[in-house]
Amino acid sequence: MFALMQDARVQNLQVIVDPASGLRAVVAIHGGRYSQAVGGCRFLHYSDEASAIAEAVRLAEIMSFKAALAGLDVGGAQAVIMRNAPIENRATLFEAFGCFVERMGGAYVAAIDSGTSTEDMDCVAVHTQHVTCTRGTGDTSRPTAEGVFCGIRAAALARLGSSDLQGLRVGVQGLGHIGYTLANLLHGAGAELLASDVDPGRVQLAIEQFDARPVAAERMACTPCDIFVPCSISTVLTAQAVGHLRCAAVAGCANGQLANLTVADQLEARGILYAPDYVINAGGLIHAALSHRGEGLAQVSQYLEGIGKRLTGIFAQAQAQHRSPARVAQEMAERLVYG
Repeated sequence: MFALMQDARVQNLQVIVDPASGLRAVVAIHGGRYSQAVGGCRFLHYSDEASAIAEAVRLAEIMSFKAALAGLDVGGAQAVIMRNAPIENRATLFEAFGCFVERMGGAYVAAIDSGTSTEDMDCVAVHTQHVTCTRGTGDTSRPTAEGVFCGIRAAALARLGSSDLQGLRVGVQGLGHIGYTLANLLHGAGAELLASDVDPGRVQLAIEQFDARPVAAERMACTPCDIFVPCSISTVLTAQAVGHLRCAAVAGCANGQLANLTVADQLEARGILYAPDYVINAGGLIHAALSHRGEGLAQVSQYLEGIGKRLTGIFAQAQAQHRSPARVAQEMAERLVYG
């Protein structure tokens, strides 16, 4: 555990057990030079405690990089609540988690993530003010999608010569809350949509509402398109998968898209532009951090527009240095976080 923390430079790892509510959770804080860290709270099944701890530690560092590259003055954090046993009362569970967040004294601000909702954050808020993404402040789906949309336009400009998406063929893999909202934005911009999801009902809705062309989930990555937009599973970009891609750019909202940085080099060698995930999908963190400190929509929108500008700079530097944007972004983030 200590070696894992040291490798990711996580300063604080809290393990919580509350038998009365059934709460078993981990909070990892990668605060850097900031006294407060913001990060999502996941409520998922994990094979064992070690897997939950490893995910919290890994994501805390990513959240710290995401905050730094978005220009936010907060550190990164990640909470993981294990969903391995039946829970009698979900509200009681999240209220117990809220009590723990309060005891941390503001070092961690909780937000929604995979498996949690604004209603869950309302329960956390019963016992602490160190929480965001409640029903009052709203969830992160829309701002995340808006940020990714700005990033897609930046990728189109860098690789295809124009930020105008009219007529571009865009393959959206995953039509969850963020993916579907993003598909709506892309449709409004005139893009020709290809859509896939493990849920055929979501695909049917995309067909009816966006005139999307359905593609089998397992075929999307190898279907010809201008921009491939992964919005579901992590590590979708493996060495094998990259060999089958038939697109000019990859720009999606999924976390952890790259199996490793060597895959990013493969994308670069094939002439496929890659938008680093923790740059392009920072909209959710931006919304969470700014809404928690009382900023309005205008300020959030300004930061979201900055995602495209940041990517344009990363793409330009990567092109000048003949390197992958992923490696350029990694070095930028490390300089900002670690000095």
